[in-house]
Amino acid sequence: MNTIMRKSLLALAIGAGMTSLSAQAEITIGLAGPVTGPVAQYGDMQFIGAEMAIERINAQGGVNGEMLKGVKYDDACEPKQAVAVANQIVNDGVQFVVGHLCSSATQPASDIYAEEGILMITPASTSPTITEAGYETVFRTIGRDDAQGPVAGRFIAEHIKPENMAIIHDKQQYGEGVATAVRDTVEEAGIDVAVFEGITAGQQNYSSLVSKLKRENVDFVYYGGYHPELGLILRQAKELGFDAQFMGPEGVGNPDISKIAGEASEGLLVTLPQAFETDPKNADLVAAFEAKNQDPSGPFVMPAYTAVYLMAEGMKATESTDPFEVAEYLHQNTSDTPIGEVKYDESGDLEEFNFVVYNWHADGTKTKAETGEAQSDTAQ
Repeated sequence: MNTIMRKSLLALAIGAGMTSLSAQAEITIGLAGPVTGPVAQYGDMQFIGAEMAIERINAQGGVNGEMLKGVKYDDACEPKQAVAVANQIVNDGVQFVVGHLCSSATQPASDIYAEEGILMITPASTSPTITEAGYETVFRTIGRDDAQGPVAGRFIAEHIKPENMAIIHDKQQYGEGVATAVRDTVEEAGIDVAVFEGITAGQQNYSSLVSKLKRENVDFVYYGGYHPELGLILRQAKELGFDAQFMGPEGVGNPDISKIAGEASEGLLVTLPQAFETDPKNADLVAAFEAKNQDPSGPFVMPAYTAVYLMAEGMKATESTDPFEVAEYLHQNTSDTPIGEVKYDESGDLEEFNFVVYNWHADGTKTKAETGEAQSDTAQ
């Protein structure tokens, strides 16, 4: 072998070694959620929150001498695709995941992560069944449907007091779950629900539904699901002269609902996480988002930031990247985060999380409802 060839091979070997060392000096966090699909806007909220946390942690030296790296995985909020994504994450050797977003996608993915010993924190999925499985490495940084639903239900019972109420949902795990929690709460308060039924997510014409609600003399509608469908229902209700008041969960609290419904979105009631971006302690973080022309007010931005923050805190405290050691730390300790004090119960649910009732406006902004101040609900 001539001298030139030896030098070339040595250079390649050194380069490969440096690449290996570089790879070892990174901790990958999978960012799983919808990059594509009808609710990709919510995925953007999750991604910008998590990526900001990664950027700021790395700027402070990373975690135990290693840099964090975020890798996006697109599940389109579809259960089958979420399973494929979860398996890809396993194959890629990723041990920490922020996601998924839609409960119906998070549920099957979490089964895989638990089996493979991967730590997952969802900043958006609110279905109780995700954490009721009792997985040691599954957490969330948002409240549950059985907390959000009662907040909405009590608001309806105490301040709206409808005569003929309808509850509509999209027949999916998240939408039907929160709708059921609202129904149970208002019925306990003595309010009869005249209509409780599901629609098919993705359909475009809801005129028959609106006509039925008109025939039933419905004066208030609660919708469980996401903004694309409710936006169309609102617009078509206005076109057909149906003027009942509407309300929905955080899945409809997206400026795009106003793009779809226009003026018909004015006065919509929405339950959302409290406005973390208005907390003075988050002023520096909010400024960092705004410097990048990013909106920190989306309901899943700060919870996603917090998910990464908690992972990093656990790794630092335990001096380990073992998901079970980090999970044990999170279960046993309280953390001060951008969404407030985080303390987990044995299921991986937050012991306290506030939902707030807002009035939504046609320009895509929101204001706190006069009687919709934050209400604390302990995870069930």
